[in-house]
Amino acid sequence: MERSVAGILLHQGKAFVARRGQDGSFGGRWEFPGGKVEPGERDEEAVAREFNEEFGVHVDALRLLGEVVFPHRGIDRTLAAYQIEMECYKRPKLLEHEAIAWVSAEELSALDLVDSDRDLLPYVLPLMS
Repeated sequence: MERSVAGILLHQGKAFVARRGQDGSFGGRWEFPGGKVEPGERDEEAVAREFNEEFGVHVDALRLLGEVVFPHRGIDRTLAAYQIEMECYKRPKLLEHEAIAWVSAEELSALDLVDSDRDLLPYVLPLMS
């Protein structure tokens, strides 16, 4: 089964999310950033690579929070959520998204999240209290 990762970055009870551009799949919807795991790549390497490509920042995976399975273009994929940290704060650049935000648990629950990321909320929300 193909695999993707999502980076869960938390700070002072808020979660980091990004809104996709209007073009492409899931256009205009919010997500926990991440992406596909490349062949021969570990999940932790993939989440670090994706944050570097999407925001120009370095992150480290701390731990696996949970996994969900979702269909994408007729193929089931696994999405693994990793709690991550930034070693030193650097303002993320918008290299692939149109907006970023730090949101509370209540705001996160109300966002128009990509469906697979909404399925991760049971793993994320308890960490935000």
